Amino acid sequence: MRFVARFEHRLKLNCRLACTLCKQIPHARLAKSHNIRQLPDVIFRRKYSNYQQIHTMGSTLCKEYKTTGKVTPNPDQNSGAVGSYQSKCDNKTMSTNVTDPDAEYTEPVAVCKANEIQENEMKQLEFNEDTKVLLVKQNGRLHALGNRCTHYGAPMHTGGLGVGRVRCPWHGACFNIETGDIEDFPGLDSLPCYKVDVSAEGEVMVRMKRSDLEKSSRLKDMVKRQPQDERCFIVVGGGPSGAVCAETLRQEGYTGRLILVCREPYLPYDRVKVSKALSIGIESLLFRDEQFYKEHDIEVWLGVSAEKLVTAQKELHCSNGYVVKYDKIYIATGCSAYKPPIPGADLANVKTIREYDDARAILDLVTPQSNVVCLGSSFIALEAAAFLVTKVASVTVVGRENVPLKAAFGEEIGGRILKLYEDNNVNMLMGSGITQIIADDDGKLVEVMLLDETTIPCDLLIMGTGSKLNTDFLANSGVRLNKNGSVDVTDFLETNVPDVYVGGDIANAHIYGLAQSRVNIGHYQLAQYHGRIAAINMCGSIKRSEAVPFFFTQIFGKGFRYAGHGSYKEIIIDGSLEDLQFIAYFVNHADTVTAVASCGRDPIVAQFAELISQGKCLGRNQIENEADRQAWTAMLKQPLPKIR
Repeated sequence: MRFVARFEHRLKLNCRLACTLCKQIPHARLAKSHNIRQLPDVIFRRKYSNYQQIHTMGSTLCKEYKTTGKVTPNPDQNSGAVGSYQSKCDNKTMSTNVTDPDAEYTEPVAVCKANEIQENEMKQLEFNEDTKVLLVKQNGRLHALGNRCTHYGAPMHTGGLGVGRVRCPWHGACFNIETGDIEDFPGLDSLPCYKVDVSAEGEVMVRMKRSDLEKSSRLKDMVKRQPQDERCFIVVGGGPSGAVCAETLRQEGYTGRLILVCREPYLPYDRVKVSKALSIGIESLLFRDEQFYKEHDIEVWLGVSAEKLVTAQKELHCSNGYVVKYDKIYIATGCSAYKPPIPGADLANVKTIREYDDARAILDLVTPQSNVVCLGSSFIALEAAAFLVTKVASVTVVGRENVPLKAAFGEEIGGRILKLYEDNNVNMLMGSGITQIIADDDGKLVEVMLLDETTIPCDLLIMGTGSKLNTDFLANSGVRLNKNGSVDVTDFLETNVPDVYVGGDIANAHIYGLAQSRVNIGHYQLAQYHGRIAAINMCGSIKRSEAVPFFFTQIFGKGFRYAGHGSYKEIIIDGSLEDLQFIAYFVNHADTVTAVASCGRDPIVAQFAELISQGKCLGRNQIENEADRQAWTAMLKQPLPKIR
């Protein structure tokens, strides 16, 4: 008994010391810095588990940006919360800084009366003449965030409010209203998150970090490499998926060696802009600069491609001659542009457009006297045509279908897009194709022959004729390949081989919605989302992929959005196609809406994507009333369906 009493006395003393230190020292450093490791592990975890629970507890009074630093699942928090910015109580005993924790914040600013914002409402309010905030009320609590989407700056108060998050009206990026964390893409950074209080006079008072005053985005906390961590993770692919994966690994607390293998000689960049704005410089396209990757100990191998994967030995063979051992690997090698075997396709002035160097090569060939032909009525070919039409003598689009973008939007909307191009002086030759590419005696491209054997002048031919998945190096690796080169993955982005994860264009994955089988979709937003989910799972947490496909394009100043996936038998148009102010509902044989497209009617597509992400669906009977076809958006504010 005397031994037990001494042990308990010693334990109390150690626990008091630990609680005192807990006020000033992050949990991750506690045991190492103050010998608390001498306590039995089970006692330590029992005694200090409350510290972690308080650290991740939500509060409308004070939102701090701290990472949990954990790389293993915490049963007390939702999957994927590791490495996010957690809300924290405004309690001085929780401060990690012995100085005044309020010194870095502005004075409180009254932005509105508490009774001026209703439940499930969001408003843009003025903090000062240069700064706006997004105020959201949900479940009786107030949240204040930055009001500009971190992707392209869309005003978030015009977006869609779901359960616990707000979705960008333009391109569908999602941000948690508690923390401001980005949860779905496109984009990279999170929203600033501000302190909120209600005064005794009923005024909503907002305080923000002084460092956030001139910022519309913030970067999540990222760890660095630690010498004692001998693991090696490899990310193969320098596109949007690989870039997000590499960042997320560091945000999730991975401290081992991290290699990002990029086939192109450039740091990861925004490939979406390449075909929309051929003249844009590479520096304007980069996601991050070189210093960013150095600062966070991410080794970037530029101009290096993967040549062989040996999963039995966990080895990646690279084009630079290196063979690297890995513990876990994420593969997002994307696609390469495909040239159909048309006679003359190897001529110098026949180009594809997918990468930055493709755009530069095209611009070098363009003159005001050029006759440009774009083969294919895909997004890439059409975007290039729209960019070039005012810079050359003529632009002609040759398409196989009777209207452009028929596969994506259907015939009726495709017909309106056809007229939009014709109105902007693009020659549209639909229901046709090219059978021969003709050069003069000097080998210079001069014309192309069409299906009806007529010819048209052509100095530059741009092929937007599809793509091929970059997975040849996976042959005989043990990773199973489908006939089209895609790779089946689980809901956690892992392949049939343990520790090998795949995402982006090459992944054949489940999506959220009505699709029961896996699908292979090459969307920018989906690729970034895959990178995040794979990284979370590679770090030991459990996070299921629950993506809703969302894509967008800009044509002659008109923004087209589309969310969802699935077959349809009918398209119900609400609004005016002629005025390019419409919503299109794609309805299947079961009278269920599988997808929604729009032009000039934001944020309806973002709202539909949020509805599907909540596990809800939209039926024909809910959109039949022409007087109020958007009444269904009220479902976004209803409780989530219970899943047994």
